[in-house]
Amino acid sequence: MHSFTGFLLAILLIVLPVYAVEPADERRLDEVAERGVHVMPFDLEKTVHVFSKTADGGIQQVIAKDKADTEQIQLIREHLLEISEAFSQGDFSSPEHIHGESMPGLAVLKTAKPEQLKIEYSELPDGAQIIYSAQQSRFVTAIHHWFDAQLSDHARHAVPGHTHKHKHH
Repeated sequence: MHSFTGFLLAILLIVLPVYAVEPADERRLDEVAERGVHVMPFDLEKTVHVFSKTADGGIQQVIAKDKADTEQIQLIREHLLEISEAFSQGDFSSPEHIHGESMPGLAVLKTAKPEQLKIEYSELPDGAQIIYSAQQSRFVTAIHHWFDAQLSDHARHAVPGHTHKHKHH
């Protein structure tokens, strides 16, 4: 019986941190989805956002639920490439438009100089991803807060990914 209790505790320690972010209330979820339609060209109902924290930042993925939906995959890729280029220039207006200027983490991210925040876009077979990394802890913390806010505001269309211990430099 003791080994089962240990096993159960180990599972809880792995699973519980994943669900630490509370979804926003229904009204906020509706507002974010409505504003998102004007910024994100892909269909939120046909895609999922995955936010994975890393030791030096995080990985944001948007994937099509239907791997054969080439239209959604292309729209995802175009959008993430566009915002990765904007973010690399310090332009975080897209998430501000959807989530508001007071979105956690954004104010700090906007202060980063280009060499302080590394943003890498890449395609996935079923979508695309952006890897965010920084050496300064204040930017890493800002990315983590920003990811938590994204998970809360996109609760219907987003899931937490696995926390990665390795760095992406």
